[in-house]
Amino acid sequence: MIKLFVGLGNPGPEYEATRHNAGFWWVDALARDLKLHLAMDKGYHGLAARGSVHGRPIWLLEPQTYMNLSGKSVAALARFFKIQPEEILVAHDELDVVPGQAKLKFGGSHAGHNGLRDIHAQLGTGDYWRLRLGIGHPGVKAEVIDWVLKKPAPDQREAMEACIDRTMQAVPALLAGEMDKATLIVHTHKPPRPKPPRPPEG
Repeated sequence: MIKLFVGLGNPGPEYEATRHNAGFWWVDALARDLKLHLAMDKGYHGLAARGSVHGRPIWLLEPQTYMNLSGKSVAALARFFKIQPEEILVAHDELDVVPGQAKLKFGGSHAGHNGLRDIHAQLGTGDYWRLRLGIGHPGVKAEVIDWVLKKPAPDQREAMEACIDRTMQAVPALLAGEMDKATLIVHTHKPPRPKPPRPPEG
């Protein structure tokens, strides 16, 4: 079961609405759903909230270290509360998934994501869960840095928010350790409804 839910992003208002902060958006939505309040905790270098589900403690965390030092925050909290890597879920922006879709996966490489790279280094393993929130790819590798630090177009933001709402439905399964069920919920997405044809100009 998942005991620590981490959302990745960069702190500060200038980054708030950028694609790289999709993980923060997801944990913000989770905090609203669970009625938890994220507050700065210097010991864990991030915004943290503690809750209880079926009598078991769970944690929400948004590292405030900037993306490339995210592992410092995750490892500090995980070590203190003896949370194992396989009990951690990291929600992050994913270039290789289109906006409106998400993928749940366990382990694997960090694929060049700076936040995941540091979590790998600090935990000493890649064996934790990732919720990969699609932000799409600009199509050219040289434009990736600019892309992730820009705001998504309104239709993309809308698709991402709908995806966050939908993936919240997987949280009970994640908390119960029913990872196959959670994966099914996350990976099942309905295509957007086509717009009705416009009536002919008369």
